Amino acid sequence: MDHQLLTFVTVAEKKNFTRAAQELHVTQSAVTLAIKTLEKNYKTKLLDRTNKYVRLTKAGEILYHHAKEILSHYEKVQRLIDDLIHSASGPLSIGSSYTFGEYLLPGIIAKFKQLYPLIIPSVSIRNSKRIISQLLRHELDLGIIEGDLQHPELLIQPFAQDEMVVIVSASHRLAGVMEVEVEELLDETWIFREEGSGTRQATDRFFEKIGTFPASTMSFGSSQIIKGSVEAGLGISILSEYAVRRELDLGTIHTVRIKNQPITRNYSYAIHKSDFRAKAIDLFLDFLRTYSALDFFSQPTETWNNR
Repeated sequence: MDHQLLTFVTVAEKKNFTRAAQELHVTQSAVTLAIKTLEKNYKTKLLDRTNKYVRLTKAGEILYHHAKEILSHYEKVQRLIDDLIHSASGPLSIGSSYTFGEYLLPGIIAKFKQLYPLIIPSVSIRNSKRIISQLLRHELDLGIIEGDLQHPELLIQPFAQDEMVVIVSASHRLAGVMEVEVEELLDETWIFREEGSGTRQATDRFFEKIGTFPASTMSFGSSQIIKGSVEAGLGISILSEYAVRRELDLGTIHTVRIKNQPITRNYSYAIHKSDFRAKAIDLFLDFLRTYSALDFFSQPTETWNNR
């Protein structure tokens, strides 16, 4: 690493010699010496500095632009060497939407840990909108979200598809019915997920597509509460097939498909747009993509109602 260039870039970004020294854990005199050496080497002034400000000269702007690129190459080389000589290890912070995080992610992490035991995943479960917010605050290494959220600072890439189904209680008039016209459901009380969740986004998109919206609705903050409410006969809902497998096996909930109206959504991973990521992140993403390619996410349980 070129420490003079690193010092120069840090001063330019912090706009202050003292703060740059604190960031680099060196003395202020060391920072001053590095800048003076660079200015001597390039035979020009790189920084305008007074007691009130530090800012780049025209020459400094040119050096700053290229110094950032040079330092990024140093980082890439270091990462490639580290990946070559060291086993993947360390923490991996994953944020996941509720459906994927509660019903699919535990099994995936268990298999991933068998391959990479030195990587230590931690998982937080939030709705998709909050996962994006945590990523932007650099609180997560990667996120797994539902639906079609986008952000200019993030790379968001679909890796699997999820089918949504209408669920009704075992005592509902449509229990055991395989398929219905959408008009037969509009007078029902619908129980939705909260705003900001991928499940709610898929539900809203479905009703926008058919050009109508139920008159009677309720909104709850988790799929578990919705399933319990449907079982109790409070209403019907749309949830992922993954979220209701246990209840289908127990016979407490039944699924109904809407004729000619499949309801699907994507699972996507979200990461910062960067050429440089921890090896653990790339390994987990490769693992996720491999499982998707092997059709792991579409494997059914042994016994499902209405199949």
